[in-house]
Amino acid sequence: MSIFETLIDVEQLAKRLDECVVVDCRNDLFDRTRGRQLHAENHIPRAHFLSTDDDLASPKGDGRRGRHPLPDRETLRQALEGLGLSDGRQLVVYDGDNGGFAARLWWLARWLGHREVAVLDGGYRAWVAAGYPVERGPTPTVPQAGRLNRREPIASPVSVEDVVGALASQDSLVIDARAGERYRGETEPLDPVAGHIPGALNRPFVQNVRPDGRFKPAEVLRAEFVGLLAGRPPSSVVHQCGSGVTACQQLLAMEHAGLTGSRLYAGSWSEWCQDPSRPVARGA
Repeated sequence: MSIFETLIDVEQLAKRLDECVVVDCRNDLFDRTRGRQLHAENHIPRAHFLSTDDDLASPKGDGRRGRHPLPDRETLRQALEGLGLSDGRQLVVYDGDNGGFAARLWWLARWLGHREVAVLDGGYRAWVAAGYPVERGPTPTVPQAGRLNRREPIASPVSVEDVVGALASQDSLVIDARAGERYRGETEPLDPVAGHIPGALNRPFVQNVRPDGRFKPAEVLRAEFVGLLAGRPPSSVVHQCGSGVTACQQLLAMEHAGLTGSRLYAGSWSEWCQDPSRPVARGA
């Protein structure tokens, strides 16, 4: 049986839907209730819903760890078991289209050591466009919980101290996944300070997908990232965004392109800018 570790297309999912645990990760950064509303209106059959704010992050407290601190690993493991996920079972995650939210759970599952996880390429939009059925209302209760053993992480986060060290090293590269206007400090709709981490390069995560929300071919992504890396190994890359969500889509794109080993700064800009002693850059 094939295992999907980065992307799965709608045709592949439709053939294996009964074998997979499917999770709807649709979200709106400006309305934390919107994703759950969308799920109740229509979703892929038997898909569960997990909230970016409530399930895929821990409470932000004083905000010093950013807007979406990583969830407790044990709590997340038990939550996925409750959806029926077991070792070796395929987990498929999706959002509206470009993977910007679904990739958060993709990365978190790998953080738990679960390798059999993939993002639905093109998301819910691609599923509907292909004419596959949808359903309304709550997902049926799982008759039996799964069994996810505690494993060594496949993916690992870095701390703010690690980022400072990476920036001091000419061999490391920090990539900011936010839109260009936020990176340049022209606008900041979510965090109290506008700008970017000095030394970080900007590659908006939407550059990894085509207009229909599906990812660019692996060879195209590889060529684009290799150019950005300028001879550095993928393991030297630290990805960040506003709060550690859409940066996961950059990690997914690199992994899909065969460029493995990059890491996530989970606190991202929302953590960095909380400390007034940390420098802020603006402009290109």
